[in-house]
Amino acid sequence: MYIKIHYAHRKVVAVCDEELIGRKFEEGKRQLDVRENFYKGEEVSEKKAKKILEMSAKDYATFNIVGDKSVNLALECGLITKGNIGKVDGVPFALVLL
Repeated sequence: MYIKIHYAHRKVVAVCDEELIGRKFEEGKRQLDVRENFYKGEEVSEKKAKKILEMSAKDYATFNIVGDKSVNLALECGLITKGNIGKVDGVPFALVLL
């Protein structure tokens, strides 16, 4: 799993399953582009990713989450609910603005 933190006017946390980096998914008019320059940051364990997600949630960050493992971890952390999850070509994703 990769996590990359971007700093703009607020913290943006990109979380992605390792095998999805660099891939593009399309379904009808919907598109999910898992760009390496946005998502590929530090490769971390699920335990470390959970800690980063929980700490970042306290900072009122924005989250871009892609992939089964990453989305399930966000569910476990309470960042999202099942109703927040979308899918493009079978790949789950969630966008969160706290």
